[in-house]
Amino acid sequence: MVAASGNVVSQPTGSALLQPISQRLHTPLEQVNFVACQLVALLIAFWFRIYLNPSTAHPAVRHAFATFVGVYFAVFCFGWYSLHIFTLVLLCYCIMVTASVTNVHRYSFIMAMGYLTLCQINRVYIFNYGILATDFSGPLMIITQKITTLAFQLHDGLGRSFKALTKDQQQYSIKKKPSFLEYLSYHLNFMSVLAGPCSNFQDYIAFIEGRHIQLKLLNSKGNGYTKLSNPSPNEAVLYKLFVTAASLVVFVTFTKAFPILYVVDETFMRKASFLKRLGYLYIATQACKPKYYFAWTLADAVNNAAGYGFNGVDDKGKFRWDLISNLNIWNIETATSFKMYIDNWNIQTAAWLKRVCYDRAPKYRTALTFILSGVWHGVYPGYYFTFVTAIPVMLSARAMRNNFRHFFTTSTSWKFLYDIVTWIATQLAICYTVAPFVLLSVGPSIQLYRSLYFYLHIVCLLALIILPTKLNGRVFFKGHEPNEIKHSEEKQHSADHVKNHMS
Repeated sequence: MVAASGNVVSQPTGSALLQPISQRLHTPLEQVNFVACQLVALLIAFWFRIYLNPSTAHPAVRHAFATFVGVYFAVFCFGWYSLHIFTLVLLCYCIMVTASVTNVHRYSFIMAMGYLTLCQINRVYIFNYGILATDFSGPLMIITQKITTLAFQLHDGLGRSFKALTKDQQQYSIKKKPSFLEYLSYHLNFMSVLAGPCSNFQDYIAFIEGRHIQLKLLNSKGNGYTKLSNPSPNEAVLYKLFVTAASLVVFVTFTKAFPILYVVDETFMRKASFLKRLGYLYIATQACKPKYYFAWTLADAVNNAAGYGFNGVDDKGKFRWDLISNLNIWNIETATSFKMYIDNWNIQTAAWLKRVCYDRAPKYRTALTFILSGVWHGVYPGYYFTFVTAIPVMLSARAMRNNFRHFFTTSTSWKFLYDIVTWIATQLAICYTVAPFVLLSVGPSIQLYRSLYFYLHIVCLLALIILPTKLNGRVFFKGHEPNEIKHSEEKQHSADHVKNHMS
């Protein structure tokens, strides 16, 4: 396996069964194993929904089957490294069983984040800033989200007064500790063990027990929906598979033609103009996105094929299968604000950040949320460059919008001009901010920002100094909750879209 930073190779630990296909396609075996397992999971998901549906199969059977297949996929893809995943799940189950309800969330959070961080540190030292295309840390990150989500919701249900909870916390609080089988199934089921996403424990149990769709129909606006038979996910699955295939084509034909490391090539930086360097940075960061579109959309399709992910009915009477969707590609590519962009990217991670950090932090909510996001992503310095840069970018973008937008809403033509300008500004701000996230290490990140004269840092700092701002401590998750965050509340309440944090 070749690391993204270029020169570190490791032997795969997963199954070598598909090695001939890997060699024929000139693709790392880990990627072939991952895609193969997800495609098999898609087929199993259809079978699971049709032949192990809740009307004919006991919940224990559904739990056991989903867990067994998920464990097999983990071992197939990661070999003995999958023990890290199983060990963390078992350790945190022991914590849940033995810890008091007043402390279960603290102990679970410390154990999960601590174990994840130790694994991340170990990987950095072993691979010397290399980031593997598909390795066990990805599933471990999802497991960490699930463990902490369940622990906090259990604490809400058993350790706090109902009146002290927010509406979201009230809805998803857990009133009794899960059984061992339920715990394993929630964390290791075949639909989400490889690529997620994280979802609420209550939603997952309702899905296994056959209450998931009717509960969402009851919460839908309009009349008569509760009398409908269970809606089919086939149309949603086919659409998401089309998006998955298109993303794969773009990745194969476009992504590899624009390597991100070229932005810090000495010759390129010396000879190219500022605008050319900025233009290439935009293209290269755009080229990084199809792999996320592919993995997250395919994971969403797998869950939908199994019958999980229904989110009620929209205002037009159309069934929604976006309860656990991780992105909205159209809104990402047409975003006219920094907030709109992150609202629609990695939606379920931002929902998790809101549940376990933002809603519970007594103060400094935005800063603590960014810090947690950075620690969860890993220990590469580039991650922290991105998240530290994102804070002033978000604050200044908000200040500029509040100070200037009303001048451009007087007519359609002025509003159109405003949208064009803000779209360009948003896309440039995103590629500038996230570049260190992809470059990983300190040297290339500083080198890139220096070649661009730290222009966005300077613009944001001047905007915050000059423009009047109103800061009330709810900058990141203010108003309409970030798509990824609303995705946990809005989706659960059948409203609009959701809010998201960083990738």
